[in-house]
Amino acid sequence: MKQLLIVGLGGFLGTIARYLVSRINLMENFLSLPLGTLTVNVTGSFLIGFLTGLANKSEILSADMRLFLMAGFCGGFTTFSSFTNENLQLIQNGQFLSAAVYIGISLFLGFVAVFLGYAVTNLL
Repeated sequence: MKQLLIVGLGGFLGTIARYLVSRINLMENFLSLPLGTLTVNVTGSFLIGFLTGLANKSEILSADMRLFLMAGFCGGFTTFSSFTNENLQLIQNGQFLSAAVYIGISLFLGFVAVFLGYAVTNLL
């Protein structure tokens, strides 16, 4: 139960941070790109990479703090950070083909899913 609360609190704060950063979309327009989402994804990926490296190199982050920051905050901030971290682990393990397939399938199926979800609304 304690671990669920730790992750939940981190997720709560990460979600608020994502909302605040994504508001950049409303303020800036560069080639019609969703700059807030791009900022969240890149920042979240950097943050989870930094935290993973820190956790692997030292004992500075307790297990509870890793749950709070990595699963909770980064997970609430962006699941893209988890996706990129999983690919880093595949590459570090020498599983280059698996990483490429995972990236390709994730992007392709993610786009197909969002398109189909949108298309279903046309049937309503």
